Amino acid sequence: MFEDAVLLLGGNKGNREALLEKALELLTESQELLLKSHIYETEAWGGVARGPFLNQIVQIGTSLSPIELLDLVQNIESKLGRQRAEPWGDRTMDIDIIFYGNQQISNERLKIPHPFISERRFVLVPMVEILPEFIHPVLQKSISALLQACEDRSEVLVYTPGDGR
Repeated sequence: MFEDAVLLLGGNKGNREALLEKALELLTESQELLLKSHIYETEAWGGVARGPFLNQIVQIGTSLSPIELLDLVQNIESKLGRQRAEPWGDRTMDIDIIFYGNQQISNERLKIPHPFISERRFVLVPMVEILPEFIHPVLQKSISALLQACEDRSEVLVYTPGDGR
């Protein structure tokens, strides 16, 4: 079985841009990159992390099951120095599985679609760039419509290396 999956890559510790590039490199060693957004600089979300994040949405083609994909992305996070000290805290790399085709999964390890998509501009803005008409399988709304309705007003800006932000 071959399925499209949408992932959010991001981090706010270390060389954020180099870590994003390395995460994508490690991911595409075994998975097919279909689409990727620009890199966005975003405010920390959740009240715990202290520095701005770089985030990027990618769509991949995978033959891995959702749990196998979770194992792969957690392995990549570990290779890139991820420490799971506190939820929503500072981190070198975080890779979330946002969608896995149109599947709905809810167990102790994995929830797909990611439960907070509609509340987070840092997910919706880059996703609108590459998949604006994708229909959320639970909410039955396009990503564009979810962004228009999103109440999160945090800044999500296209990242330009060396722009001083």
